[in-house]
Amino acid sequence: MLQASGSVQNPILIIGGAGEVGRWATRFLRVQHPDVPILIGGRDEQRAVRAAAAFDGASAVVVDLTASDLGLGEQRVSAVATLFTDATGAALRWAQQKSAGHINISPSISELGLEAASFMQKPAAAPVVLGTEWLVGATSVPSLLFAQQFGRLHNIHIEAVLDEQDAFGPAANADFERQMHAGAAALMRTAGAWRWCHGDETKSKVRAIDGTALDANVFSPNDILLLANATGAPDIRFDLAIGMSSARRNGGPVSTEIIINLSGLDHAGQPLQKRHAIVHPGGQMPLTGLGVALVLERLAGLAGEPPRPGLYFPAQLIDHSTYFDRLRASGGEVMEFEPIKHAQQGSDQA
Repeated sequence: MLQASGSVQNPILIIGGAGEVGRWATRFLRVQHPDVPILIGGRDEQRAVRAAAAFDGASAVVVDLTASDLGLGEQRVSAVATLFTDATGAALRWAQQKSAGHINISPSISELGLEAASFMQKPAAAPVVLGTEWLVGATSVPSLLFAQQFGRLHNIHIEAVLDEQDAFGPAANADFERQMHAGAAALMRTAGAWRWCHGDETKSKVRAIDGTALDANVFSPNDILLLANATGAPDIRFDLAIGMSSARRNGGPVSTEIIINLSGLDHAGQPLQKRHAIVHPGGQMPLTGLGVALVLERLAGLAGEPPRPGLYFPAQLIDHSTYFDRLRASGGEVMEFEPIKHAQQGSDQA
């Protein structure tokens, strides 16, 4: 059995690791940490074995969410990721028993109670990461960085484009459909007050990076909660369009786009607007896998001291400069555009 002390690292457990996000996360971890053992966990043993065989130092384990020990006995781990819906909360409870940090990227903003309650029951056990930011840090980390240009931020408007031909595994597709259903009532912040919008209120438009207007809906990933508290912006909304990405419309590959619109006052008190985009030609999965890998590195103590027990969002654990370095190394791009003058300006009165 691997020991926690000395030079031998306890393995990182990725439950659902045979899926698209799991394979990307494992790939990123293996590149940066070639000697760290990784456990690919899943309910289907053969699928987990096939996924683990693609990576040196990875092995497969069968995870049973109905068992108090997940069917893993005395297995030690340094960090745990759950990449599909665990309606039982068993994986998080087991991670707490092992004093291992845990990230789950599945629960919608209206489903945070299970994780929050588990943390409150054992607040000193281990870090618990509420991982359902849009593409696990790809929106929140850049937004926080760009927000530093402002002395006072009035409005944050995120426009995300998910290509309809982007790759989804079965579990990821089920999660996304569930989150969209939960998002039939979407959370947004207006003039400093939170409200749920319903029905036709959720219909909107986004403008892709090539200028094309796409039908969209208000969506509420955890980013809006993090950004509201981190920046104090009184107006925050997140619009999601599912359609043809700009790259594919121009004859290129399927890509994903995250457009970050910020408006307010600069540090000299003058009006300021900024419009940036995060784009990846591999679609959503590389970005999601990158975010998961970076959080697991922190939880496992592979990037400095592991965080203290607490309740975290991914962007609170991911080093921002490291994120941009890894983003670009994986083929992603950060772009800046002229602001759209008719974009929401937000309220001047917070």
